[in-house]
Amino acid sequence: MAATPAPSRKGTVPFGPYKTWYRVTGELGGDRPPVVVLHGGPGSTHDYLLRLASLVEEGWPVVHYDQLGNGGSTHLRDRGADFWTPELFLDELDNLLEALDIADRYVLFGQSWGGVLAAAHAARRPAGLVGLVVANSPASYPLWLAELDELREALPAGVDEVLRRHEAAGTTGSREYQEASAVFYQRHVCRMTSLPSDLTATFMEITTNPTVYGAMNGPNEFHITGTLKDYSLIPELPSITAPTLVVRGEHDEVTAAATAPFHELVPGARLEVVPDASHLPHLENPDRFDPVLLEFLKGL
Repeated sequence: MAATPAPSRKGTVPFGPYKTWYRVTGELGGDRPPVVVLHGGPGSTHDYLLRLASLVEEGWPVVHYDQLGNGGSTHLRDRGADFWTPELFLDELDNLLEALDIADRYVLFGQSWGGVLAAAHAARRPAGLVGLVVANSPASYPLWLAELDELREALPAGVDEVLRRHEAAGTTGSREYQEASAVFYQRHVCRMTSLPSDLTATFMEITTNPTVYGAMNGPNEFHITGTLKDYSLIPELPSITAPTLVVRGEHDEVTAAATAPFHELVPGARLEVVPDASHLPHLENPDRFDPVLLEFLKGL
């Protein structure tokens, strides 16, 4: 895929008393269904997934959006954890599809938490969903937490001890904790030595407003203390009927076992593991990631 093309339009749609920000690349309503991109977090932004807009060069219009609470959408810093629920974001997605008049024919690409959200949407069997991509997503947070413990234990000597000492003391904002966290991130989140500007923009957005991320996920990618820690999609996965592609990186923080229920329980789902990549293979190894995604889309 080429460099990120300019959007054809940007704006917001009403979502109850709030607003959801969106970005469209290409023209909606053509021969091919739009690819709607669901970002991770929860509490992240669309920025780190912007290179997917280049799918327009292959004939697919692309819709990015910022989920409620972050980026260009309405910020609600005063809302507690009980407000930020999967159901809220499922309703927001339904509202966006209707507002953009694409609910009758669309593809979902969900990355990390976005893949969890996309799969939960797909399990309801919406008539207009023609394809589903679940990228770097855990099917069950309890299952994933057990896997994360194993990844932490495999870090260089002393790193996990430092992490757990600060977690027990409630000092996860300390410099020592952040430096130890970076060891995990370099191994299992993004293995690039220089972070792309789009990814840096997303990290800055989470740092500036951690409301949603903190409430639902926790202080970071591997210490999940938020409301999602008990969330699981496993009972719903056999209900998905849309053609499904499951993608993970070779060194992904979302391990093979955490991903397995998607390709084992979703009928006909296909699994692809991108080598030399971790949680962000679309950035870390695009030469291997892009052909996998394009082949799936062309087969729909």
